[in-house]
Amino acid sequence: MESALPPSAALVVVGLSKNYESGGAQGTQALTDLSLQVAPGEILGLVGPNGAGKTTALRTIAGILPIQRGTIHVCGHDLAREERQAKRCLAWVSDDPQPFETLTVDEHLEFTAALYGVRDWRERADQLLADAELLSKRDALGGELSRGMRQKLALCCAWLPRPALVLLDEPLTGLDPRGIQRAKDSIRARAAEGSAVILSSHLLELVEELAQRILILDRGRSVFLGTLREARETLAPGSQEGAPSSLRDVFFAATSDTEPGADA
Repeated sequence: MESALPPSAALVVVGLSKNYESGGAQGTQALTDLSLQVAPGEILGLVGPNGAGKTTALRTIAGILPIQRGTIHVCGHDLAREERQAKRCLAWVSDDPQPFETLTVDEHLEFTAALYGVRDWRERADQLLADAELLSKRDALGGELSRGMRQKLALCCAWLPRPALVLLDEPLTGLDPRGIQRAKDSIRARAAEGSAVILSSHLLELVEELAQRILILDRGRSVFLGTLREARETLAPGSQEGAPSSLRDVFFAATSDTEPGADA
């Protein structure tokens, strides 16, 4: 019998494993027995070297990649058996968002509202565009947007339906310093509204600044899950001068410096 799920968890992942087969051979093990929970309002930082399995984990949780082994529950919905209900509870922002080339910025938000069944969305959409400094671009086509503007639009679309779970893969790529600060503020604001956030980034200072807990992956395995304080105590107690360890110190202590088998 399946065990009861934590009633307050926005996301529960148990025993998630993923293998990329190659020509009938065993292939590359991208994820091995990954388990985690994320509570409403929590920001979980996901870090690891290239090929650690971060994007594979996020894409599988988002329902883009099929589940090979393990279970994923979003707001209590089994992603494998209740895919539509689970996906209505989450939003996904990839590391390189590609908007529809022939839809305007405004039409992307209208489409998102229709997709999630959001009523009376206009006022919130206008506020999100204003916060992202995109109001002047509301009639611009997706194909006309710069890299940074595409990133801003993707974040606005993700925030619009107030999803219970938001998955962010390198969300600050292409943003200028003002855009970076506004994006950080928006991530904090969405968590304050109650959204659970998984933030994957190589910008360790960003993760250290925003995340309440940290998940470190290395070669598809979880090597640490907990608070930065717990990471410091168990992985990098501090410098000889007594200064507290940074997430960078923890990262190097927890991960291997050898080349991974594949980019994941």
